Amino acid sequence: MNMFSKIREHEQVVFCNDELTGLKAIIAIHSTRLGPALGGCRMLPYASEEEALEDVLRLSKGMTYKCAAADVDFGGGKAVIIGDPNKDKTPELFRAFGQFVESLNGRFYTGTDMGTTPEDFVHALKETNCIVGVDEVYGGSGDSSIPTAQGVIYSLKATNRALTGSDELANRSYSIQGLGKVGLKVAERLIEEGADLYVTDINQQAIDTLLTKAKQLGAGVKVVNKDEIYQAPADIFIPCAMGGIVNDETIEQLQVKAVVGSANNQLLELRHAEKLQEKGILFAPDYIVNSGGLIQVADELYTPNKERVLQKTKAIYNSLLNIYEYASEKGITTMEAANQFCERRIEARSRRNSFFSHIKRPKWAVRT
Repeated sequence: MNMFSKIREHEQVVFCNDELTGLKAIIAIHSTRLGPALGGCRMLPYASEEEALEDVLRLSKGMTYKCAAADVDFGGGKAVIIGDPNKDKTPELFRAFGQFVESLNGRFYTGTDMGTTPEDFVHALKETNCIVGVDEVYGGSGDSSIPTAQGVIYSLKATNRALTGSDELANRSYSIQGLGKVGLKVAERLIEEGADLYVTDINQQAIDTLLTKAKQLGAGVKVVNKDEIYQAPADIFIPCAMGGIVNDETIEQLQVKAVVGSANNQLLELRHAEKLQEKGILFAPDYIVNSGGLIQVADELYTPNKERVLQKTKAIYNSLLNIYEYASEKGITTMEAANQFCERRIEARSRRNSFFSHIKRPKWAVRT
C-alpha cells in the first residue's frame, strides 16, 4: 500500500532488471491522456533505489505538464538507469533497455537525457521503434540542444519585454550556471548580441571555448565559482545545470530581476516560487523555457523537419508572455499560472488525440 501511495498520480511504473547486462532501470508513465508518454532516459549513479524512484516520478509528472505547455500530442513519462555513465554503459545494456521499452507497446517513447547520449540509443533502436533524438543518419532529428537553446533565447526576450518593455538581449547582464550543450549555445548567442556574462561550470574546456569567442568579439565574460554565481549582480539568472537550485539558501543570495533557464525542476519546492515572487524576482517556468528539445523530438515522430521545429519553438515567446500576464491578473505565481494553463489544456484535449502509432523502424535497425 505504501508503494501505491507513492505512485498514486502515475498510471504505470515499471522496474526493469536484466541480470546478464547489469541493467537496473525504472520507467514511469505519469499520463497518457494526451497521447503516448514521452520523456528522456537519464543514467546516474543514484545513492539508492528510492532516490532513483523519486527522481523518475518527479520528472515524469513534469513531462506531462511540459507536453501540454508545448502543445504536442503526448503525455508525460521518464526513465532512469541506475549506474555510472562513465563506467557501466555497454551496447548490450541499452539493447536490454530497448526491449523493456518495446514491451510497453508504444505507450512510452524515450531518448537521451542526463548521462546518456544519442549514440547509446542507437543500440536501443535495434530493439524498439519507440526511440527519439538519435542522429540524423539513423533517421532521427539530430541535436535537440539547438531548439532547446533557441527556446531559452525566446524566453529571455519575452522576460526582458515583461521587465522593461523591450525584448532586446543587448546591453544587459546574465549569470549562467552550466555551460553544457544548451548553456554554451545560449552564452555564445548572448555575447554575439552584446550582453555581459557571469558564468560557472566544472568543465574548464567549455569555459575556455566561451572565453575564446568572447575575446574575439570583445565581450565581457567573468568566470566565477559555483557558489558565487548566485550572488552575481546580473539582470537575469540562467540555470542550465541541475534542478533544485532555487531554494531557501540561494533565493536569499540572488540579486537578479528574473530567473530564466533550461534546467529541469529548478524549484526545490513549489513554495519557492512564492519566495521568488515576494522578493520581486520574475520566474519563468522551466518546462516552458526548455521545451524546444521536446518540440523537436515530438515532431520527429511525424518525420523530421528542422524548419517546422524552429517555427513551433517561436511560440515559447508568446506562451511565456501570456503566463506572466495571467499570473499578474490573478495575483498568483507564474508557476501556478503555468500549471493551471496546462491542466486546462489536458482536460480540454484529452479525448482528441490523433497521434498515429505505427512508425516504421529504419531498415538498418531491423534484425533478421
